[in-house]
Amino acid sequence: MSEQGLCSRREADSYIARGWVFVDGQRITELGTRILPEQKITLDKSAQAKQEARVTILLNKPIGFVSSQAEKGYKPAASLICAESRYREDRSKMSFSPAHLMGLAPAGRLDIDSLGLLVLTQDGRIAKQLIGEDSPIEKEYLVRVEGKLSDKNLALLNHGLSLDGEALKPAIVEWQNEDQLRFVLKEGKKRQIRRMCEMVGLKVLGLKRIRIGKVVLGNLPIGKWRYLGEHENF
Repeated sequence: MSEQGLCSRREADSYIARGWVFVDGQRITELGTRILPEQKITLDKSAQAKQEARVTILLNKPIGFVSSQAEKGYKPAASLICAESRYREDRSKMSFSPAHLMGLAPAGRLDIDSLGLLVLTQDGRIAKQLIGEDSPIEKEYLVRVEGKLSDKNLALLNHGLSLDGEALKPAIVEWQNEDQLRFVLKEGKKRQIRRMCEMVGLKVLGLKRIRIGKVVLGNLPIGKWRYLGEHENF
């Protein structure tokens, strides 16, 4: 179920226990049931309704907030989500409810010294889509740097560097203007861009994420949030 993008593994266990899962029309109630690749999995309307009620929020995270759990006196980005900080031009018809904070978790990291687009979601399907091991979703950043960058080292930023003993996936790295680089990555190791820049003699002065997949930060102000639109997808 998780591999097919129907739900997360945790949700799958819950749905099976509640009798909300069918294989070729037959209800499945036993955890760990094996099926054949050609068999069709469907969900009960109750499971579908529960999924549809889950929200995904887009936040322009300010510097000084951590993506997930509070640490060293710093507040988590989720603490910014309230009715007052909602973007006034949010086109979603959804009304904010405290229930939207329950189980809301970041789908990916953005370090404390960076700002920009952060996705927080109650939906395990979206979390898997964005941070799954084989996720193909691009993340785009604007990075202000200090230092000299040769053509050879620019090529290394695009492909050829390793972190934590593993070769990095090919990236797109190019000059946006005279002191700012544009990075497009398909992975997200801890402080990856900053560490990549250090390896080629650059100092990062500012880092901002402006896109995840097909969803862009746009005009969302710093510290404000909005709901993922009904017709938006990553």
